Amino acid sequence: MQESTNKFNETLFLVNNEPVMKTALEVLSKLENTSEIRIKGKGENCPAAVAVANIITENMLKGKSKTGKIIVDSEIDDTGYMISIIEIVIKKIN
Repeated sequence: MQESTNKFNETLFLVNNEPVMKTALEVLSKLENTSEIRIKGKGENCPAAVAVANIITENMLKGKSKTGKIIVDSEIDDTGYMISIIEIVIKKIN
């Protein structure tokens, strides 16, 4: 997990191989301090990123959050293989 803040004041959260529920709790704690968060998964972590976003929006913050946008992309790594990337923006609502 890494985090940073970009110029639009979104917090970036990179999903790694940790258990999905533990990751969702970490994302939830980051959402307490910001109005939106961008969850990013690369390669084999793409399904985990989707699961974390669903846990947050459908269970933990149901009715208090929404999915802002979803970006699906890919990149070529150093070995020449294509790696899938997914970014999901979650926004808190009142």
